Amino acid sequence: MNLFAEMRAVVIAALETMSTEGTLPKGLDLSNVTVEPPRDPAHGDMATNAAMVLAKPAGLKPRDIADKLSHALMAEPRIDLAEVAGPGFINMRLAASVWGMVAHDALKQGRDFGRAALGHGIKVNVEYVSANPTGPMHVGHTRGAVFGDALASLLDFAGYDVTREYYINDGGAQVDVLARSAYERYREANGLEPEIREGLYPGDYLIPVGAALKEKYGDSLIDKPESEWLADLRVFSTEKMMDLIRDDLALLGVEMDVFYSEKSLYGTGRIEAALKRLDDLGLVYRGTLEPPKGKLPDDWEEREQTLFKSTQFGDDQDRPVKKSDGSWTYFAPDIAYHWTKVERGFDQLIDVFGADHGGYVKRMKAAVSALSENRVSLDVKLIQLVKLFKNGEPFKMSKRAGTFVTLRDVVEQAGADVTRFHMLTRKNDAPLDFDFAKVLEQSKDNPVFYVQYAHARVCSVLRKSGEAGWDMSDARLAQADISHLHPAQLPLAKKIAEWPRLVEIAARANEPHRIAFFLYDLASELHTLWNRGNDDHSLRFIQDDNEAASASRIALARAATVVISAGLGILGVTPAEEMR
Repeated sequence: MNLFAEMRAVVIAALETMSTEGTLPKGLDLSNVTVEPPRDPAHGDMATNAAMVLAKPAGLKPRDIADKLSHALMAEPRIDLAEVAGPGFINMRLAASVWGMVAHDALKQGRDFGRAALGHGIKVNVEYVSANPTGPMHVGHTRGAVFGDALASLLDFAGYDVTREYYINDGGAQVDVLARSAYERYREANGLEPEIREGLYPGDYLIPVGAALKEKYGDSLIDKPESEWLADLRVFSTEKMMDLIRDDLALLGVEMDVFYSEKSLYGTGRIEAALKRLDDLGLVYRGTLEPPKGKLPDDWEEREQTLFKSTQFGDDQDRPVKKSDGSWTYFAPDIAYHWTKVERGFDQLIDVFGADHGGYVKRMKAAVSALSENRVSLDVKLIQLVKLFKNGEPFKMSKRAGTFVTLRDVVEQAGADVTRFHMLTRKNDAPLDFDFAKVLEQSKDNPVFYVQYAHARVCSVLRKSGEAGWDMSDARLAQADISHLHPAQLPLAKKIAEWPRLVEIAARANEPHRIAFFLYDLASELHTLWNRGNDDHSLRFIQDDNEAASASRIALARAATVVISAGLGILGVTPAEEMR
């Protein structure tokens, strides 16, 4: 039950009737008509902009349309009052029984309440994390992993056919550096002093890789020239690092559907095929780029390269895909990789990148638009930095990683649930502070505790009801009479009714942080009602020796936790049944 969608349908039907009767012109575009919560709850339960958006195309005054529309809306049994406000908005108050129906619907549908058909099975590829396979994931990857995973779950909940994908960057020079670094740890495992020279990876995480290499090769690679071991160690070390990354992702509760290797693009003709696709579309040419703005680098020279006409798709300049020496640029395999996504039949692509990839967005969008001839869209979500603190002081670096704080460091100290929820308490493109002391404190100022505590409180009520011998199952509560809600209960019921609408808004914008914000607001309404019961006994969820009265109150609270459970499921957080 999406009550806002249902009320919008009522408004649309009234407008169509007005057109049929001649009050409004026929053929008006009604797509911009909305029904949403008013900014001030004192103005009503819902508001529509219908008169405002239709006035100009209808050639009428907004108030004239609003007066007639408000009168027509009063014929709907679920609307108690429809009144015109300001220049032509219509505020609506719904019958109290409507909110009880919402709670019943939540109890009947369970965690599927709010699940949408917005996606209609549209195939979406969400690529996230995609950390270089050269070491454990750091805290920045943690935020990107949580965001991408929550976004994928949100889109799935909204009806999309979602594939979670990790792009393994195993085709570049950094994998050579990894192999050389692992070789030094292999020498160390054989009793020699490792030479961790500048440019190699110094972290202790490669010590087990060195030991595994010794187990496989013994001392047979000692003093052998690099040309004899580099290729094998590239593969061996990459596989070990990917095992480490998979373990870290599992620690965070992240599972990928596809791991796609960059290396698989080389020597297979896929890069050539993607560039031929662009060439066949007349989008590749030989040319020279304009010099960079500002002071020219000392080594800059004007040279002819193979360029992609990305400016035809909104980019700032055309981009090189092949260097003057005939080798591919970094952009070329990325084009080929996204071409495979188009070929695999995805309708929408979402890439989750670190904030340092901001300059890459326009060219990648241009490539996808060109390759798919504008059939496939690409949305790039940039993840801003995370600053770690402990009791207000910057968190120390990880010796194990050598240069950074790892995902495992964070999860082992804060826990997966706390880490995931807190990583979504800011929009992805806003910086995030993560203070280990604050994210673990039990207070209203800690969003994850506040939401978990709301869920646990209702679970405690259900346990006590069970101890009294009462049946407070969802099936039983769905039959409870909550048609006449107390005014103090209405804010909670109305917040529950917003959930299906919020899911669609968050999914359309690809913004899972909206789920975390909503859950905090919903928990706040539940806590407020709970606390009011301390002063007014009639508002307490358990009414002594009165099972029927208790069921009518518990039903609403349980409906709220149905939504909390569903929302936490999207965020990848386990609902708490009791607080410790």
